[in-house]
Amino acid sequence: MKTVLINCSPKKRFCASAYFLFLQRLFISGEKVNEELRTSADHARILEQLRDAQAVVFGLPLYVDGVPSHVLRFMEEMETFCRENGLKLNVYCIANNGFIEGKQNEPLMQVFEHFCTRAGLVWGGGVGIGGGVMLNVTRIIFLVDIALLVLNIVLSVVNSGNFFPKESWISFAQNAALLLYFNLGVLFYLSGMGRAIRKGSFFGKKYTRILIPSFVFILFADIFFIIISVLEGGIFRGWLAKKELGKS
Repeated sequence: MKTVLINCSPKKRFCASAYFLFLQRLFISGEKVNEELRTSADHARILEQLRDAQAVVFGLPLYVDGVPSHVLRFMEEMETFCRENGLKLNVYCIANNGFIEGKQNEPLMQVFEHFCTRAGLVWGGGVGIGGGVMLNVTRIIFLVDIALLVLNIVLSVVNSGNFFPKESWISFAQNAALLLYFNLGVLFYLSGMGRAIRKGSFFGKKYTRILIPSFVFILFADIFFIIISVLEGGIFRGWLAKKELGKS
């Protein structure tokens, strides 16, 4: 069985869609092909991968309560391609957004469902994820924790010859358990959709989120986006944004 996983995020690195597709791969057997969809130059290559595939999984962010425009253009070509070649793919979707509620992805899911009906494909369902940006940050934190653990082990070996500094391992285990808890809803539903993909069956639309209280999420989200805005000239765009010569 061949499954094509398409990362539809326009970001080139550290995007949430890539993270969730990586997790989905863990629950899929058979041949797995990763593809990235950013521009029209990617269309022909991805469509050729679909020719002998049994399932396709779209991983994408929610843009203005819908599908990003570059993905819509691909879906138009995919519809024609599948009709002309008699393809009956099982289509699944992993959608994420920066809001707390995964249900916010419902309009996007409906677009994919109607697309499958129009294109003669099999709608398998999808997972809508709330707090996608923050969940993506958890994997970065986990990598930092691993690096700190390795550093502490090296220092412990140099100072005392001890390869297992107890406090460092306990701290790492506690942090890893906390990050795993945040991702439990995502892992639960992606494992379920993985079973459906393996069987070629219908999974339905499921919605989940980062497992923290909403008021905590809002607080950290506000801090995060204020920092991003400042760094990229956002709320102080007139002061910090780079200006081209000749423009005020």
